[in-house]
Amino acid sequence: MTTDKKLHLGAFMRPASIHTAGWQYPGQFSDANFNFAHQVRFVQTLERGLFDAMFMADHLALLNMPMEALKRSATVTSFDPMTLLPALAVVTKHIGLISTASTTYNEPYHVARKFSSLDHISNGRAGWNLVTSANPAEALNFNVEAHMEHDTRYRRGREFYDVVTGLWDSWADDAFIRDQEQGNYFDPDKLHTLDHKGEFFSVKGPLNVARPVQGWPVIVQAGASDAGRQLAAETAEMVFGAMSQLPAAQQYYADVKTRMQAVGRSPEHMKILPGCFVITGDTLAEAKAKKTKLDSLVDPASGMASLSVQLGCDASQFDLDRVLPEIPESNASKSSRQKLIDLSKNEGMTVRQLAQMIGGSFGVLEMVGTPAMVAEQMEQWLMADACDGFNIMFPFLPSGMDDFVDKVVPELQRRGLYRTEYEGKTLRENLGIPRPENQFFTKEKAFK
Repeated sequence: MTTDKKLHLGAFMRPASIHTAGWQYPGQFSDANFNFAHQVRFVQTLERGLFDAMFMADHLALLNMPMEALKRSATVTSFDPMTLLPALAVVTKHIGLISTASTTYNEPYHVARKFSSLDHISNGRAGWNLVTSANPAEALNFNVEAHMEHDTRYRRGREFYDVVTGLWDSWADDAFIRDQEQGNYFDPDKLHTLDHKGEFFSVKGPLNVARPVQGWPVIVQAGASDAGRQLAAETAEMVFGAMSQLPAAQQYYADVKTRMQAVGRSPEHMKILPGCFVITGDTLAEAKAKKTKLDSLVDPASGMASLSVQLGCDASQFDLDRVLPEIPESNASKSSRQKLIDLSKNEGMTVRQLAQMIGGSFGVLEMVGTPAMVAEQMEQWLMADACDGFNIMFPFLPSGMDDFVDKVVPELQRRGLYRTEYEGKTLRENLGIPRPENQFFTKEKAFK
């Protein structure tokens, strides 16, 4: 079929395969997360597949799990995304480069400066995944004894966004006149000093980097709690969704876009992309066999440790063959925690089953089948107003990525669901999201 709606695709890199055992799968790159040559191969493959963006997850501490599980995790070492992505910008031309940066254990000036620089280096392809840190171990790496409470983190995150975007608007787009004859490098009337004083931050400014090519790098957010949804509605231009069932995804999609309208934003100015774990094969049986093989490599200790992290309590003390007991409140991600509680309560999943699921693909949306089957399911979600596309999670690297680009992408194009070339030069242009006006130097203000 031919449709006006087109899928947007991001690639979620965490920092290697999303699956706990992906690095163990036969024939794959076990050192993918800390090998620059591999990272170049990945981003160029994604660009060949016309992906909107490469999405680099990040964390500021080792995962808070027992050593028996941690020793099996490939996440213990990875590049700093803000060192890696500028290097990848040099070897690509079109694909967006999105990095996570925590609002809990960073300062706004640092984040504003780094992402503005990335946007200039990449000629307008940067994106900032605005997150609040959920891992209490991160606090201990930043001279803090106790992790910040959930709602406080989100209040800080909202103010952090205001400061960062205010700093990005320090300079008018035409501030740098570089008049060699008169010796004037910039026009002082086109420089704004932020002078922010709020609950969490006191930042004078201005930023000592020119306004980003895109005005602002694309703002990405992933919270699914009520506070997270509201923050997304107020700030985000791309949302990394976590819904694995179509009805829940439709509800989330409608809720966040309705909230956008309530704060005066157009729903078209945000793309919601649920995480989607994809395994393909020439037949359904082949795809299922790959999934079975991959899941068989998950050690029970890894699954139980991951479940404990998501719940915010020690799950190893629970009866493995019963549903979850009452779970105490914690500082863990509320949306992830509640999703697991609901699966156990509503679908009868035992602690053992939850640990197996979390130890594999983390309970995200899974599409396992032939390229045609995967494309059909993606089309269903798009047409049902459950998403604007997907953040693809590859089961293992590089073959999982190669299978998607070489087999699923052509099937999506055949159905008229996916681009055949990039629409623009910047990430905003490819997403169909407008460039923001400078809040201090709008055209209207210039004529006053």
